Amino acid sequence: MGGFSELLDDLKANNITVVAASSDPQDKAAEMAGNVGFPVGYGVDKDTADSLGGFWEPRRNFAQPSEFLVTPSGKIAQVSYSDGPLARTEAGDVIKVVTFLESQKKK
Repeated sequence: MGGFSELLDDLKANNITVVAASSDPQDKAAEMAGNVGFPVGYGVDKDTADSLGGFWEPRRNFAQPSEFLVTPSGKIAQVSYSDGPLARTEAGDVIKVVTFLESQKKK
């Protein structure tokens, strides 16, 4: 999430709103949210992870990262599921995808 925090001004300049959610309890999620500059929800449980198609880690009891790029109309434009620290969506890539999608609207 740090990369999104670092590019938050650029994301906002491209009309991109960032929100996050965590399996952590409210106090730990609030501690994290104080550092990133965008809202961080809390308490994502197995049922929520399952409904999003995400991977629930039963041994450690948390949801692995699931990242969604959602259009203003609510359509999912891109989704990424991770089961480790690699291949997560980067903030700069979100800007590139949104810029591309906007350019396609003009054609």
